[in-house]
Amino acid sequence: MNGRLICLLIAAGLTLFGCTNIPDGVTPVKGFEKQRYLGTWYEIARLDHSFERGLEQVTATYTEREDGGVKVINQGFNPEKNEWKSAEGKAYFVDEPDIGHLKVSFFGPFYASYVIAELDKENYDYALITGPDTSFLWILSRTPTLSENTLERLVKQAQQYGFDTSELILVNHKS
Repeated sequence: MNGRLICLLIAAGLTLFGCTNIPDGVTPVKGFEKQRYLGTWYEIARLDHSFERGLEQVTATYTEREDGGVKVINQGFNPEKNEWKSAEGKAYFVDEPDIGHLKVSFFGPFYASYVIAELDKENYDYALITGPDTSFLWILSRTPTLSENTLERLVKQAQQYGFDTSELILVNHKS
């Protein structure tokens, strides 16, 4: 095999098995404490993706895995079908456990970035999460609502990071 083909195969393998990139201009939070982050978070806003399309009352619940990783349960209600949808995944730190950059997988060996770009470090009440690029964005809260001031500040921060916040979907948490 020539060198060019080997490089191509390596690049394809890296693409196949995951992308732990961080969007340009985003820095994962430092001083992250996994134990404080565990528990249930409510999705306040998100950019649209097929895996969450049409879902309301979306939550993400994080618990400790025996192997030191994080078990992830995402759940949401589809009012059109009148049914709950859930997905179970796993997450691991990409670098040090005090840096808010994890890789998460819901499909076997395929991992994607989970970057905690903003976090209420005092109370762990809200977080701004990105994926590997500016097409993935979530605003999370420990409660089904977030103050207008906090939401506006997080949206403005996301804009500064280069996200198209005009496309944000505000998640309905009323049944």
